[in-house]
Amino acid sequence: MTDHVAPLPPSPLPRWRDTALDPGSRADALLREMTLREKIAQLFGVWVGASDEGAEVAPHQHDMEEAVDLDALLPDGLGQLTRPFGTVPVDPALGALSLMRTQARIAAANRFGIPAVAHEECLAGFAAWGATAYPVPLSWGATFDPELIREMARAIGRDMRAVGVHQGLAPVLDVVRDARWGRVEETIGEDPYLVGTVATAYVRGLESAGIVATLKHFAGYSASRAGRNLAPVGMGRRELADVILPPFEMAVRESGVRSVMHAYTDTDGIPSAADDALLTGLLRDTWGFAGTVVADYFGIAFLKTLHGVAGTFGEAAATALAAGVDVELPTVKTFGAPLLDAVEKGAVPEELVDRAVRRVLVQKAELGLLDPDWSPVPAVLEGVDTTAAAEALRGTVTLDPDRNRALAARVAERAVVLLRNDGVLPLDAAPRRIALIGPTAEAPTAVLGCYSFPVHVGGQHPDVAPGIELPTLHEALRAEFPAAGITVAAGTGIDDAATDGFAEALALARGADLVVAALGDRAGLFGRGTSGEGCDAGSLVLPGAQQQLLDALLDTGTPVVAVLLSGRPYALGRAADEAAAVVQSFFPGEAGTGAIASVLSGRTEPSGRLPVSVPRHPGAQPSTYLAARLGHAGEVSSIDPTPAFGFGHGLTYTSFAWSGLAVESPTAPTDGTFHLSLTVRNTGARPGTEVVQLYLHDPVASVVQPLQRLIGYARLDLAPGEERRLHVTVPADLASFTGRDGLRTVEPGALELRLGPSSTTPLLTAHVTLTGPPRPVDHHRRLHPEFTLDPAPTP
Repeated sequence: MTDHVAPLPPSPLPRWRDTALDPGSRADALLREMTLREKIAQLFGVWVGASDEGAEVAPHQHDMEEAVDLDALLPDGLGQLTRPFGTVPVDPALGALSLMRTQARIAAANRFGIPAVAHEECLAGFAAWGATAYPVPLSWGATFDPELIREMARAIGRDMRAVGVHQGLAPVLDVVRDARWGRVEETIGEDPYLVGTVATAYVRGLESAGIVATLKHFAGYSASRAGRNLAPVGMGRRELADVILPPFEMAVRESGVRSVMHAYTDTDGIPSAADDALLTGLLRDTWGFAGTVVADYFGIAFLKTLHGVAGTFGEAAATALAAGVDVELPTVKTFGAPLLDAVEKGAVPEELVDRAVRRVLVQKAELGLLDPDWSPVPAVLEGVDTTAAAEALRGTVTLDPDRNRALAARVAERAVVLLRNDGVLPLDAAPRRIALIGPTAEAPTAVLGCYSFPVHVGGQHPDVAPGIELPTLHEALRAEFPAAGITVAAGTGIDDAATDGFAEALALARGADLVVAALGDRAGLFGRGTSGEGCDAGSLVLPGAQQQLLDALLDTGTPVVAVLLSGRPYALGRAADEAAAVVQSFFPGEAGTGAIASVLSGRTEPSGRLPVSVPRHPGAQPSTYLAARLGHAGEVSSIDPTPAFGFGHGLTYTSFAWSGLAVESPTAPTDGTFHLSLTVRNTGARPGTEVVQLYLHDPVASVVQPLQRLIGYARLDLAPGEERRLHVTVPADLASFTGRDGLRTVEPGALELRLGPSSTTPLLTAHVTLTGPPRPVDHHRRLHPEFTLDPAPTP
């Protein structure tokens, strides 16, 4: 008789595969099993298909791009895949299939079966061919509507996850300090509170869709001297603490963000990528950030090549790793062989490698990439040929569906800012003859920023269709005003300074009932545009001969409605006072021209507000509304920085009355709160949106303060004749600032709480006083006022 042998129990899963454990425990278990080479392989990305010739999409790409031997790298694993959709135009279904199979190859090649994190740009929508092009971040700021931006970000994240992307390199939290900087279009505005609230909402939306959001650029990038890209930053510690850092702090505290990208620049001689006080001391030890810090593209190598604080790429790697950078992007340069050599020679402690690898592995565990059932390719596609698999995916991978386009239109509509109006708008009864004059009238990409795919990558592939519908302003006006006769002339180019088209344009203008002057920018990269990364401006005069054209149109006597499709604010010369109307739209995306047309007709009520001031004089830079007394106009300088239209400004087609300001108590201790209330009434005949903006003015402080700063806002949608009572609770914490000792403090003394529809129009002012001793506050302080409305009256 044969003895019965019981079968052996199945081998237990490795602890790092055990989903019952927390991500940190799983990361620790895997880390213990990895060799040094395998650890380091998790700390860099690879940019497959990136070109080292032709047009760049990252700074110094020509210098840094080198061929990567994937077959040699993959047995040790791979941390990140760079831009599988955003490098060349690719059909979304084919791109998703290609990414799946690349991930299968990566996982099969390393002994742990670990895939890479795939990251993409998503600054104005998912930067992929055929994906919805949403308005740029400067338009997000113009909405003053964080909840809408959260909804948009969730839609962007949903599309990215659908095709296998894990991380998005957005949002930008840089606060505009000089509007000549080319990347103004990528920012949310010139006020840290607006930037922080809108960016935090964007992060929440992206993260709720399962995408790792990335705060950038940490910190100070936008404060570069003279608005030049990558130029040194010379600001003091109070400007850094009170203007640049608050948006990042808010997002880290409130959004659940899981990644931060260091800035390219150096501040007072310290590059951000080498700043341990910033990346570790403040970000992690003080604020409690637990995610990954990733390098801006090639930023670690720049410690050697641009900043000169490292003599070799190994020293650059050691410096960045010690400072707190965890992942090198976009491709391996310093965190590969140079870092391995430095660790093996004892120049870099392996504990620093372990610290960074653990953060990467925790994130991979959170993303499900270490789970035992992770599979890059759905079972239904296993063994299916490429054509059939792509066709199967095509039915489920749609990156510009109707719901996206409708959402893009809502954001674009709420972002249109009506700067000036003498009554010509809305065009309820369309003029019989409209002359559409200007270089953006028939330019499909005039609505796109430099990180929208058709510009960012598509511009290098002129034979490839943009993949989305981009109706021109001409087409949108024809659709909006079908009974009007619309004639069109460019008049001049965007930046070619040509004037030979003026005669035709002016003849059309003289024969029309109304002129729509279509002006603005061409987005591009590194000098290939008038706005965008590396496209800095010497002054804020309209590019090329556009100001001359605008002035000539004003001279015709025909009413002129100036429509700006731009990435930054420009001085408009006489038009600021003489145009019949001025409409500003900051690169509003694929639905942008329809949004503008709907505002012109009155089908949409204008509700946007300026996230950046519009200068009156093109050379009065740098200038923001946050300036202290000496930064404003005075008798001691012949340069007047007073804006033509200030931060927060925006007109509507109705009118509002503000009244009944009540202050529950005009005094409060330095750890107390103030309680205000006011009534806002729509006194016009049309529905409209009033944006109640709350500014703080501190007349006497121990260090110089801006004349005022935004500390809160609320959108009120009111029907004709409707009024609402708004209650505002203002914590004393919002009056804090960085004192002489470098500590944030709430000081006793008199304050003004100004309420109005813009920074230049205070309508109600509460005079209040803080009492008691100065009170230090830290990163646990309150960041927001509270706005509540009385219940709407029953009809």
